[in-house]
Amino acid sequence: MTNERHELAQGFLASTDWHGAEQTPLAGDASNRKYDRVHKDGLPPAVLMDAPPEKGEDVRPFTAIARHLTDLGLSAPMIYAEDVAHGFLLIEDLGDDLFARVLERQPALEAQLYQAAIDALIVAQNAPPPALAPYDLEAMATTAMLLTDWYLPNATGAAKPDALRKNYDTLVRDMLARLMTGQPVLVQRDYHAENLLWLPKRDGAARVGLLDFQDAMLGHPAYDLASLLKDARRDVAADVQRDMLAYYVGQTGVDADDFAAAYAACSAQRNLRIMGVFARLCVRDGKSGYPDLMPRVWRNLVDDLSHPALAELQAFIAAHIPPPDAKIVARIKAARHG
Repeated sequence: MTNERHELAQGFLASTDWHGAEQTPLAGDASNRKYDRVHKDGLPPAVLMDAPPEKGEDVRPFTAIARHLTDLGLSAPMIYAEDVAHGFLLIEDLGDDLFARVLERQPALEAQLYQAAIDALIVAQNAPPPALAPYDLEAMATTAMLLTDWYLPNATGAAKPDALRKNYDTLVRDMLARLMTGQPVLVQRDYHAENLLWLPKRDGAARVGLLDFQDAMLGHPAYDLASLLKDARRDVAADVQRDMLAYYVGQTGVDADDFAAAYAACSAQRNLRIMGVFARLCVRDGKSGYPDLMPRVWRNLVDDLSHPALAELQAFIAAHIPPPDAKIVARIKAARHG
């Protein structure tokens, strides 16, 4: 935080009941946002979000989605105070028990936590969504191009051929057009174990604390489920993936075969995009830890592409896109200039 941002942050805090509170930095994420835990005796614990507008951040989507989710009885952070113009929020501190951390300590809870996360997801999907941009065929196909624009050239060290890029775009669009049907719902887009908190003292779906939903859009119901079960940062047990997919189908009444195909398509698109995002975060932004996550993303992608409905895309990927072995991960890390 620059001196100017620090002064603005302290001025914001001074305007709230938390003036003079003790502040402790929290780990950030892949964005330009920064977080401090704020503690003052006699007040509930809070988190200060610093989202600099000059770096393209905007707190309004977070506050709008947070209020929508809390109105549904879900555990998004309460908004205690806000300074939209300068990009500051003071929000409820939901604690440290991220799913990822809880499951490191208590792996036997995996099925229980993931079922609760699906319950929360279904509550959000069943409600009329707020007015949001569509994560439709065009948006999904465009973001899937990050694979050929960032991963492929940095993995191979060669320029991306236009013909290959065009063929890939056509295959992705065809897959999405065939499989991505139905009524769009709220998709949080980063619904996974490092953005979900376990709150066992709450009831029902409210036992799942929700974070990092400010990029929510309107998309296919399978998208957040794929984000949850095909996690880029942790391996979800195969039997848990299978059982949770069946649980979602049973709770929602969707057609099992149609949903399985859409789930594979959503997950494939997401993993193709993430391969490009992780390459870009390393090469452009200097965040060299992300390529280490690529092998897991690739394994998830290979599993997605094994669905018969994705056979043409599977053949293309197998023929033209190299998997992120140790040599390619090292090459991408060496290409960074951030």
